[in-house]
Amino acid sequence: MIIIKSQKQIEGIRESSKLAAQTLEYVSKFIKPGVNTEELNSVVHKYIVDHGAIPAPLNYNKFPKSICTSINNVVCHGIPSIHDILKEGDIINIDITTILNGCFGDTSATYPVGKISSEANQLIDKTQQSMMLAINSLKPGLKLNNCVGKNIENYLRPFGFVPVRDLGGHGVGVKFHEDPFVYHFATKQGDVTLKPGMTFTVEPMINASQNWHVTFDKSDGWTVRTQDGSLSAQFEHTVLITNTGYEILTQL
Repeated sequence: MIIIKSQKQIEGIRESSKLAAQTLEYVSKFIKPGVNTEELNSVVHKYIVDHGAIPAPLNYNKFPKSICTSINNVVCHGIPSIHDILKEGDIINIDITTILNGCFGDTSATYPVGKISSEANQLIDKTQQSMMLAINSLKPGLKLNNCVGKNIENYLRPFGFVPVRDLGGHGVGVKFHEDPFVYHFATKQGDVTLKPGMTFTVEPMINASQNWHVTFDKSDGWTVRTQDGSLSAQFEHTVLITNTGYEILTQL
């Protein structure tokens, strides 16, 4: 069931989303060759706690860390580790979710580590552009899948990139994961009509190939990788549907 948020809930989600965005901006300054992802996790954990909030991923369904760090062919849910040391040419997605006064804010971005390849640079740019194209089309009365999945897939096709189909966005705000499921490819599955007060994420995971299939790491229960080893990038915002359009809650 989709939760239509009250004005009080919206204010709380707005504040939590702002903190999530500030946290992401803060940790991005620490991304450089030689840094390990456990260090990034520690930076984020302290920042969130120091601001009176809780990192939502920590202990969520037994997830062991406070953020997700996904490098190169890792699509999402990468677990921070002292053994994952960033190298020149890597790309890394950092996914932040905060709980502030019981409300959730969720955002992520993919960053270059030093100088990266032209393919990696284009992948990052087009992934972010596809997310913004989808968000900019949101409006009450329209179908969610037409705004998000259809626009993203159509935009990326000429560049030879493809959205992952096994994972998607989700409602968020008073819970970490709520309805609706947000597809990032064209489909008529589970389509919903946008209404004011809906809050959800738009978070396309885009592979630098025509293969959208992924593998799920059974050894850690979390890490998702591209099936063919290609690079993958992701950007994510939490958005609110307003009476006339949308508001990006995780944009500073």
